[in-house]
Amino acid sequence: MVTRGERGVEVRKNERFSLASYLEEKRLIVESALDSSLVIGNPAKIYEAMRYSLLAGGKRLRPILCLATCELMGGSLEMALPTACALEMIHTMSLIHDDLPAMDNDDYRRGKLTNHKVFGEDIAILAGDGLLAYAFEYVATQTRNVPPVQILEVIARLGRTVGAAGLVGGQVLDLESEGKPDISAETLGFIHTQKTGALLETSVVSGAVLAGAKAEDIAKLARYAQNIGLAFQIIDDVLDITATKEELGKTAGKDLQAQKATYPSLWG
Repeated sequence: MVTRGERGVEVRKNERFSLASYLEEKRLIVESALDSSLVIGNPAKIYEAMRYSLLAGGKRLRPILCLATCELMGGSLEMALPTACALEMIHTMSLIHDDLPAMDNDDYRRGKLTNHKVFGEDIAILAGDGLLAYAFEYVATQTRNVPPVQILEVIARLGRTVGAAGLVGGQVLDLESEGKPDISAETLGFIHTQKTGALLETSVVSGAVLAGAKAEDIAKLARYAQNIGLAFQIIDDVLDITATKEELGKTAGKDLQAQKATYPSLWG
C-alpha cells in the first residue's frame, strides 16, 4: 500500500526498508548521471583526467544525500540530480588536490593510482580545477523545474562550502597543524567541520533548498548533516589506523606518518 505524507512524499506501509538496497539503487543512478554529465572534449587529455577520477567509484554518499533530502522534502530526483553530480565533482576535485605531493602525497585512491600518478601533477591540478568550474556550470545550466532563486541559493552555498570559509580553510589549518602535539579539540573540530563536514552539510541542505523546504526544516537538516560529518570523520580517522590498504582503497597509516591532527591522536 502506498500513501503520501504531508509534503507529498510516498510512504510505503507494510514494507521493510533496506538501506543497503536504497543506497545501491541511488548509487547506480548517480553513476549513470556522472558518466553522461562529462563527455570527452578537446583537449582530450584534460577530459580523460577529469573522468578518470570522477568515475573511479566510491560510495557516492554526498550526491545520494542530496537526492534523498530533495525527495524527503517533496521534490523529485530530476530536480536534484544536476546538483548531486556537481557535489561529486567538487568532492572529486578535493580528492585529486588532497592527494598531490604538496598536500597528502598519496599514491592510491579508491583502489586506483591517484590522478597525478597517472597524468602528472600539472594535469592533475588542472583536472581538479576543471571539475570545480564545471560543477557550478552544471548546476546553472542543467537544473530543471526549480525556481531560479533556489538554484542561485544552491550555487551560493556551494561557493561558500568550497572556499576559504569552508573546504579550503579547513585544508589550510589541517596542513598547519601537522606535527603539532598541542592541537586543541576546538581546532580539530574546526578542521573537520570545514574540510569534511561542510560539503556533507551542503549535500543535505541543497536537496532541501531545491525542493523548496521551509527555513526551519533546512536548519534541522543542517544540524543532522553536521552530526553525520563528525561521525564520518571520526570513523575515517580510526580506519586510517586499523584498516588495511586493500580495505581503504588507499595507503593506510598516512595520518600517523604525517603526524596529522586526528581524533585518535587527540583522544587515543
